[in-house]
Amino acid sequence: MGWPGCAMLPIMKSLIPSLALLWLLPAVSMAQVPATPPPATPAQPTASMPKPATTRVTLQTADGPIVLELETGRAPITTANFLKYVDGKKFDGTSFYRAVKIADNYGLIQGGTRNLAPRTLKPIAHEPTTKTGLSHTDGAIAMARDVPGTAAGDFFIVVGDMTSMDADPKATGDNQGFAVFGHVVEGMETVRRIMEAPKSPTAGEGVMKGQMLDPTIAITSARRTAP
Repeated sequence: MGWPGCAMLPIMKSLIPSLALLWLLPAVSMAQVPATPPPATPAQPTASMPKPATTRVTLQTADGPIVLELETGRAPITTANFLKYVDGKKFDGTSFYRAVKIADNYGLIQGGTRNLAPRTLKPIAHEPTTKTGLSHTDGAIAMARDVPGTAAGDFFIVVGDMTSMDADPKATGDNQGFAVFGHVVEGMETVRRIMEAPKSPTAGEGVMKGQMLDPTIAITSARRTAP
């Protein structure tokens, strides 16, 4: 993340500009946040279907652990990128620095490297949800980005279903959505605590003002975890 001259993503259908941007820093990643939870959740694989390959990672935070199940099989590019950060200990000492609460049990938290060198690796190719079959359902983790192909070291976790952030070929403009690559299997109570944490009334630019955590919530370590 952190390329000069990035432009705001076009407003995706059913999203609110006033709560919009998943910016990482000025001129970095953006996304728009839906105003109300969508009514339906995409169907999950049935018991008779083989489970796609996954890898578990535990984020130890100052507010408690968050255990992620990453979609190695269904989102290989995005998961491999995240695991490079994990295995290189590049998330150690970073933080969750932004939280958006839209309603009770509905919003998101954002964390990662914030474009800091040498923590941040090169950006990766975009894996849209139309390709992976994944969705921004409660507890999903996805990559923050500007235009498709700019995701690097920042990610967000959603609280409540935000399927309007999925790719939508019928939408106008940038309709590629955000790259979901896993979900929280333990620690959603930690995610919700972070979403409720105090925020600075002055930090942040534009619509981000009032969304920056103060203090930030430290990510002390990120490690692969046995199932």
